[in-house]
Amino acid sequence: MTEQQHPDHAGHDHAGHHAVEQHPTKHHGHDHAAHAHHGAGSAKVSWRMAASATLHCLTGCAIGEVLGLVIATALGWATAPSIALAVVLAFFFGYLLTLLPLRRAGVSWGSAVKLALAADTVSIVVMEIVDNGVMLAIPGAMDAGLTSALFWGALAFALLVAFLVTTPINKWIIGKGKGHAVVHAYHH
Repeated sequence: MTEQQHPDHAGHDHAGHHAVEQHPTKHHGHDHAAHAHHGAGSAKVSWRMAASATLHCLTGCAIGEVLGLVIATALGWATAPSIALAVVLAFFFGYLLTLLPLRRAGVSWGSAVKLALAADTVSIVVMEIVDNGVMLAIPGAMDAGLTSALFWGALAFALLVAFLVTTPINKWIIGKGKGHAVVHAYHH
């Protein structure tokens, strides 16, 4: 599609396209390859786009963290196995929230898994290090029960800190055409 045919793309640097664009996918009448360059490979990545990508990862991480800690607490597990389960589930749900839209967009399982790994791994790793670090740093947070305001307050604070730390990292990564940029074409 030329810039005359798609006027909102006029002036964009089309040289920084990433690998997703080489295999255009269409559904619902949208040519996703035509949209794939928004922010990718360019220094003009918005904070809104970075925050959106981070919030996407945070949602999966939060689901996994909460579920992992609920299961571990119900089973009476110690801190280390509780964190391990929460981290495993955070990765699972983080990737799942990327895989499902890719599959709905018609991407094969193999390609969807590769895209999810490329899109979310750095973000989830940073988020998990930060939020678990914060939880461990707050005295008594990991030992507080699920009915404790300390536990839920500490977890909410830990996730907020993780979001604030990860957003600028995602902005930089997306600006390099990596991370969430590799799946951006499929989010329309």
